[in-house]
Amino acid sequence: MGLATAVWGGMAAAGPRGRGRFDWRLHRPEEAGLSAAGLQGVRASVQKYIDSDQLTGAVTVIVRRNKLVWFEAQGVRDLETREPLRKDDIFRMASSTKPLVALCVLMMLEEGKLSLDDKVSRFIPTFKNPRVVVAPEGWVSDFMKIAKDPSLIAKNAALADKITFVAARREITIKDLLTHIAGLGSIESFGGPSSVVNKIPVNPGETLADVVPRLGGAVLDFSPGERWSYSAVNAFDVLLRIVEITSGQSAEVFMRERLFEPLEMRDTYFNLPSDKADRLVKLYNRDGGTWKPGFSPFGVAPTKYTSGAGGLLSTAHDYIQVMQMLYNKGELNGRRVIGAQSVALMSSNQVGDLFSQNPFGRKGTGFGLGVAVTTDPTTAQDGRGRGAFGWDGAHGTDAWVDPELDLTAAYFVQQPVKEARVDFQKAIRAALAT
Repeated sequence: MGLATAVWGGMAAAGPRGRGRFDWRLHRPEEAGLSAAGLQGVRASVQKYIDSDQLTGAVTVIVRRNKLVWFEAQGVRDLETREPLRKDDIFRMASSTKPLVALCVLMMLEEGKLSLDDKVSRFIPTFKNPRVVVAPEGWVSDFMKIAKDPSLIAKNAALADKITFVAARREITIKDLLTHIAGLGSIESFGGPSSVVNKIPVNPGETLADVVPRLGGAVLDFSPGERWSYSAVNAFDVLLRIVEITSGQSAEVFMRERLFEPLEMRDTYFNLPSDKADRLVKLYNRDGGTWKPGFSPFGVAPTKYTSGAGGLLSTAHDYIQVMQMLYNKGELNGRRVIGAQSVALMSSNQVGDLFSQNPFGRKGTGFGLGVAVTTDPTTAQDGRGRGAFGWDGAHGTDAWVDPELDLTAAYFVQQPVKEARVDFQKAIRAALAT
């Protein structure tokens, strides 16, 4: 009996049979229109990056037509002991947290507690009357140039007293935050004038309720709606605080009751229980040709700050439950988690060409509510089908739903090697027989 059957094989028994039926029994690939040889190609696509010391290990899952056809762990979880990676190991999710927060917002939308067009100031008054930062003459605003030449940060800082501000054309809406067009804490603020002005730390013991109102006073990088620019932290922390306000529950309680428990996600937390700490995969970064211990702002230490931008820890098993629910239009094993219309809204491009044309966006891709959406597979060239949607995390975790190819997949690693993820996706496509 394999691990999937031994540990989770009976978990899907609850609920009537019907739409969205899925369990963790491993099926022959041919039952779901894949080839066994093709799945060995999937294994090889991951293993080559482990063998070349670009990845320490990976847990990967593929489900097609609601049938589990692949669930494997490769590599090691600890480079010192060489202990093999396990299928139930726990990973730092980083920005893979964001799609789950988007789902929580949509739940509040369905209950009439908010609208996507609502101004954030409706819930957090400090967001009224936002200002946009204006860089002085001589300021270097090119993120890539700054990344390659950190001395430019000091050059910019010398111009700090010449920074000015203008009123934003409009206030930030909930939809702006979900789609990264709000201008709040955008990635271009790295070394930019807003990073000089905005000093909003999270102090020990503080919660979202403490910090988010202070974000309302942050200057924006651009007026909401002008362009797409990824908000790595601030936008989704604000969104999760709005979920707390509209639901009347803490983020941890709301997500546990409305998402984790209905989907039988048994290993997903903001604060990892001490009895599961030994299952957290060790974090390493490649530096100068050698592996060195990595750092993450999110870990096992107890925290009151439940970051919607990146605070969750989870397993490939738990996360594929979410993907399966989305694949089945909001329902899994007889339990409806969210409406089909909400799934359609989440997975549709909401920003036109703003994402695909951004230097940090992806060609052939749009952006929905918390997820990237493949709009042109030929241009994207990443193996995903038209309409595929999902989002990844800074440490490498990724998962997506591909309605056109009839599948969901999870790719859990702790090193963000883009080529490895794309090769994994292409290997899945190559394994499809029908």
